[in-house]
Amino acid sequence: MKEYKRHDYREIELYKDVPEEDWNNWKWQLRNVVTDIDTLKKIMPIDESMEQDLEKCLEKFTMAITPYYASIMEKDYPRGVVRLQAVPTINELHVAADDQDDPLHEDVDSPVPGLTHRYPDRVLLLVTHICSMNCRHCTRRRMVGDHDTHLTRESIDKCIDYIREHKEIRDVLLSGGDPFTLTDDSLEYVISKVREIEHVEIIRIGSRTPVVMPQRITDDLCNMLKKYHPIYVNTHFNHPDEITADSKEACERLANAGIQMGNQTVLLRDVNDCPNIMKKLMHELLRIRVKPYYIYQCDLSVGISHFRTSITKGMEIIENLRGHTTGMAVPTFVVDAPGGGGKIPVMPNYLLSQSDRRFALRNYEGVITTYTQPEEVFSNCGRCNICKESDKQYKPLDGVAKLLSGEKLYLEPANLKRRKRD
Repeated sequence: MKEYKRHDYREIELYKDVPEEDWNNWKWQLRNVVTDIDTLKKIMPIDESMEQDLEKCLEKFTMAITPYYASIMEKDYPRGVVRLQAVPTINELHVAADDQDDPLHEDVDSPVPGLTHRYPDRVLLLVTHICSMNCRHCTRRRMVGDHDTHLTRESIDKCIDYIREHKEIRDVLLSGGDPFTLTDDSLEYVISKVREIEHVEIIRIGSRTPVVMPQRITDDLCNMLKKYHPIYVNTHFNHPDEITADSKEACERLANAGIQMGNQTVLLRDVNDCPNIMKKLMHELLRIRVKPYYIYQCDLSVGISHFRTSITKGMEIIENLRGHTTGMAVPTFVVDAPGGGGKIPVMPNYLLSQSDRRFALRNYEGVITTYTQPEEVFSNCGRCNICKESDKQYKPLDGVAKLLSGEKLYLEPANLKRRKRD
């Protein structure tokens, strides 16, 4: 089995006298995040021009780098793939024409402060504004860093009340900020309250902590989490160099507690916009028991346009994964649609043409084949108890699925002009 690198933090002058007990304590890591240029200069070389750029950037955006993540950054290569995700650059001050503070309309779709309800059966609960690190590509930079607070107990309770009152909600995603910056007791309060709600089936947690502060994934945390199964954790590795002995141990500790892990990679220019890098990342994730889940097209948040690639690049990456490696290693490439449209899969086209009987398909090699449909193509759905007795539980609540189920004949946009004609 491959051995992953364990970086020696003592090679950095700033940390050479830090006891190992402190280094491996997540609270010490959180207390000692790098937030200013003078401290950063003790970790990596910064010339005068770069210092001037940093000063300008930090007038608008905050910086926070955990000592652990600082220890795995490239020290001498100015465009290192790890360093690019942590250290601000002057590019962040460029505001592209389509940049938005809240491109995903998380605030707009918020019926209760701290909670977003966009999809029919699931909600996003932002339990904190605090992250252990300010990632330079963060889509929520409008809130992280500027408001370093956890959601109050009163606000949490209001969100819980909303979830309790809406029985269609079966899936609750805890995010932020990073939920793992809460203490075990504070996080357990939220999880236990959600788990008490009978119609909530699963709880998910979105956290980059296993990547940027793996010391947080303690035995105590894992023992607390496994009391509330089914629990899922989605983390956020963007490059193979972020997978170290420490992050591997953190992910395996969660997996050993019965917590299934997924990974949500963001497609980033100069970091991972290469099919070979992405294939290596997906393979390495599976080795540490993390299932590739999504590759995201970089969002339209203010100050991160320099990270954005073409959508075509993401499709090229999927083309180089599908069929060329195990399906376990092939995530879904999505665009999280501006305006709150949600995640839209954007994939290569394997369907070439069709008639009323046959579909012409191509595979990853370019082989073209056909699939012949049966003569009786219509399904006799609605016979079993799931359809007969479930009432509306499993029926589509909105969208094209309602057309396909026959519950609607058409969909039309709001404020359609011809509906307003005299």
